[in-house]
Amino acid sequence: MSTVNSTTSADVISSLQKSSTAAAKTDDAQSRFLKLLTEQLKNQDPLNPMDNAQMTSQLAQISTVSGIDKLNTTLTSMLENSQSGDVLQAAALVGKGVTVAGNELTLTSSKAYGGFELPSAADKVTVTVKDANGLEVRKMELGDYDAGIYNFAWDGLTTSGAQAVDGKYTMSVTATRGDTALKPVALQLSTVNSVLRTSSGGVSLDVGSGGLVSLSDIKQIL
Repeated sequence: MSTVNSTTSADVISSLQKSSTAAAKTDDAQSRFLKLLTEQLKNQDPLNPMDNAQMTSQLAQISTVSGIDKLNTTLTSMLENSQSGDVLQAAALVGKGVTVAGNELTLTSSKAYGGFELPSAADKVTVTVKDANGLEVRKMELGDYDAGIYNFAWDGLTTSGAQAVDGKYTMSVTATRGDTALKPVALQLSTVNSVLRTSSGGVSLDVGSGGLVSLSDIKQIL
């Protein structure tokens, strides 16, 4: 994978060369077909010439092949343009805060922010904060929420009322509706550090401890 900043002139030249090659292949196929058809007409039996149905069938065949080639060229161009658009969109996120699936919670100056995504409405949402040793530090009852994506803030206070030290913590989110347990997704706050183009032509974003994510993995842009 390589870091992507912008489209280069080399990319443009490469794209033009691909288009020229594809067009040349299509023209060559058409040229060979017309030569073959011309030879058939020259050498046909004068007493049993090719009828109109045969002629129309062969012309239809080359027309179909040509149409498929052009369609493939068009789809390839659309895919490349889409990928370029994804790169530009992702590049605009560098330096911005985003939320992605994760359970990390960073306490800085007695403030920490996280989020969660609910698949359906919940009567009760609970966030549990734990320290690096896995010990519970604070449990927060957040109340009821409709389906959607939400944020929350932790003031750094422990269950006993003491102030927790700044640093890394983890969180878990549970939610219920009546007697039914839901499956919320915990969201962590991250910063987009860079944009990477994968070997398959896709786009990944480096969000630090959140690892590499795709554009579709980003739940919010803050």
